[in-house]
Amino acid sequence: MNKFVKIAIAVVVCLAVGYSASLVTRPSVAEWYPTIEKPFFNPPNWIFMPVWTLLYILMAVAAGLVWDKIKEQNEEVKKALGFFIIQLTLNAVWSYLFFGLKNPMLALIEIALLWLMIYETYLKFIKINKTAGYLLILYLAWVGFATILNASIWWLNK
Repeated sequence: MNKFVKIAIAVVVCLAVGYSASLVTRPSVAEWYPTIEKPFFNPPNWIFMPVWTLLYILMAVAAGLVWDKIKEQNEEVKKALGFFIIQLTLNAVWSYLFFGLKNPMLALIEIALLWLMIYETYLKFIKINKTAGYLLILYLAWVGFATILNASIWWLNK
């Protein structure tokens, strides 16, 4: 399998995870989210879909680039992709906790763990393929912002 096929598979998987998370998110964005207090820096709702689509694509390309090194660095790649799968799972779980359960406190605890897993994935990816690591920087930054937003929403609505 060549690098582009691996990247394409990763893109399909990441976008599928994003789509599944959106199924939980959409009803709450329409009904629950407008009723809660949000901080002044809360972005408009329309910004989230394009940002998350871009982030899922970037993380998928990163995963594909790392996966492409499996023959040269088998154990390191397996470990790095294991962390990638953990963070991708946590990414989807956050939507369920925040929007599905409508529980910002539980989501805040989980997103802190998510950020740490993304950071660990970044550290593993950058050792295998520098570009793959760099592709995760925007994701780290956005989830850092989302953590602050989540904490603010929890605080304002506790």
